[in-house]
Amino acid sequence: MGGPPRRDVVIVRFVARRAASLAATLAVASVAIYGALHLAPGDPATLLVGGGKPPSAELLARIHRDYHLDEPFLQSYWRWLTGMLRGDAGQSLSYRDSVANLLADRAGNTVFLVGYAALLIIVPGVALGTAASLAGRWADTAVTVVTTTLMAVPVFVMAVLLTWGLSVRLGWFPAYGAGQGLAGRIEHLTLPALALAASWLAYVTQVTRSAVRAELRAEHVETARARGVPERVVLRKHVLRNAAAPIFSVSGVAVAALIAGSSVVEQAFGINGLGALLVQSAAKQDLAVVQAVALLTVTAFVVINTLVDLVATALDHRVPLGAAR
Repeated sequence: MGGPPRRDVVIVRFVARRAASLAATLAVASVAIYGALHLAPGDPATLLVGGGKPPSAELLARIHRDYHLDEPFLQSYWRWLTGMLRGDAGQSLSYRDSVANLLADRAGNTVFLVGYAALLIIVPGVALGTAASLAGRWADTAVTVVTTTLMAVPVFVMAVLLTWGLSVRLGWFPAYGAGQGLAGRIEHLTLPALALAASWLAYVTQVTRSAVRAELRAEHVETARARGVPERVVLRKHVLRNAAAPIFSVSGVAVAALIAGSSVVEQAFGINGLGALLVQSAAKQDLAVVQAVALLTVTAFVVINTLVDLVATALDHRVPLGAAR
């Protein structure tokens, strides 16, 4: 009888299962995105006509033929999918430019905004949650009240409050645009990043507080203290290390969710990013842009969650890889 498989084999199998799940999810998402927009009412060809008079049937037929709008669904989907895999997302009907160029011009603002908001979530969230679990009753209550309030405030309401308080009233930060250069971007994107991060900061704080508090009551922590291990070592090796997996998991989910939530903030603060492009293109029925941005957003969300799942499983040494969900 053979023994259990070696750990490197288990790791390879675990990663392979996650990769297969990732590919299947993206395949289903691509069909759903393209199919939903393919069935949407309205004719995108009318965007190229303009004017107040109804377009002629001959002109619409030529536009349909030039932009492949008259192809059957499966043929059209396959052409679009293979183009996306090659980096060719087609042409925008409203912007009269390639979709790849539109995405490249705006991706930097969204990446910077999401990265800035993620930093504002993870660093203060973990610090506040840890401090609340270790501090006295009054500090714990104060952190709980503040975080509960932040979780109840929608993103667009937080954007209005921050604009009124920190921009209009105090004049500390600009409330429009993405800025230029590193310093300019930090200055312009501080308010949008705060609005985007507020509710998730509260959630990460609460999860960190609960995870650290649960580890503080664990038997191995009591054993380490009884053996005379210094408190700072207990916190670092026995408490924070074991609490890292749930904290990292929820932080990763928060960062992935920021990508989907960035459209509201970008619209509110006039940021020329992918989220704003998605909203504007949807209003104009520019299907090529909407499909590309939607698939890119879903891909980023799924990839980040898959990586978080892998890292969180590796961090939680108490759960075997073969038994992980």
